[in-house]
Amino acid sequence: MRDIRELKYMQSLPLERKIEMTAERIDAWYQHYDGNVAVSFSGGKDSRVLLDIARNHWRGYKDIKAVYVDTGLEYSEIRKFVKTFDNVEIIRPKMRFDEVIKKYGYPIISKEVSKTLYYARVGGKFGDKCMQKLNGELMYKGKPSPYNAAKWKPLLDTDFKISDRCCSVMKKQPAHEYSKKNGMYFMTAEMASESRLRQSQWLQHGCNGFDLEIPKSTPMAFWTEQDVLEYIYENNLSIAEPYGEVVLNECQFDIFGNEHYKGCKYATTGCDRTGCMFCAFGAHLEKGKTRFQRLKETHPKQYNYCLNGGEFVNGIWQPNKQGLGMRYVFDELNSLYGDDFIRYE
Repeated sequence: MRDIRELKYMQSLPLERKIEMTAERIDAWYQHYDGNVAVSFSGGKDSRVLLDIARNHWRGYKDIKAVYVDTGLEYSEIRKFVKTFDNVEIIRPKMRFDEVIKKYGYPIISKEVSKTLYYARVGGKFGDKCMQKLNGELMYKGKPSPYNAAKWKPLLDTDFKISDRCCSVMKKQPAHEYSKKNGMYFMTAEMASESRLRQSQWLQHGCNGFDLEIPKSTPMAFWTEQDVLEYIYENNLSIAEPYGEVVLNECQFDIFGNEHYKGCKYATTGCDRTGCMFCAFGAHLEKGKTRFQRLKETHPKQYNYCLNGGEFVNGIWQPNKQGLGMRYVFDELNSLYGDDFIRYE
């Protein structure tokens, strides 16, 4: 088990050092599996950086394959961007997003919370522990656990299903099947700074998870969002259209008027993140214009499909041919947690 202080130290290093460390981990992964490795390429800015380092930095393994899981949930511009790269294989899930929602539930709040609510409802092996979380009873070192989720207990009584399973079914499962079939081991651009779960995974396994049941490398785990943006900016790297451009939002200047990069803040002129268009994980935390408000402006057809439609089947709200019915879900959340909990209009 690694120490959190080690992670914090690595996250504080300058970008140049992080690039070298990432290249070293890519090299170790490549050598360990005799080149039978691939970059999990979503078309997003994080995996764009990983693919660039893997193919072009240091030794530069030009033969590294990129694999894109076409879920049908990405912006069309992302899909087009992915197709501009060489040596990219496109794979697809077996289920559609609406089918996943009907079977398992809507993705709301966060993966961690949705998973807790799902298992608390279905019971089984994890049900009791999940109920402990929702009751605020889980303890860690004699204190209430930070994984307690009492705030979300009212969501147990909603008339729609809630689950974290969409990512597993639509992204992880096709990738795992591809890996098993082709003897290929993936590298992803996941970062510990993105969630408590990913931080915990790094503390347990480090960047190269050779010991995992399904081995996976996260050679950028110690990077931050600002590192990714700085790499793109400094290397004039192409990124998908929904992001716009990477610009310097703030920069310090010396007494001669020359800019220097200590403390600079980089930002995109478009979307901060792309991902799946209809995913509501973290939507309640967004400041300013939310992802769904932007979707309404930029992709009105997809917005209408996401928000409209839906019907009750045996007392449970779910998607139908007219749409995913997420307006009803958001309205229920707003009634429980405040009118502006999720802003979508």
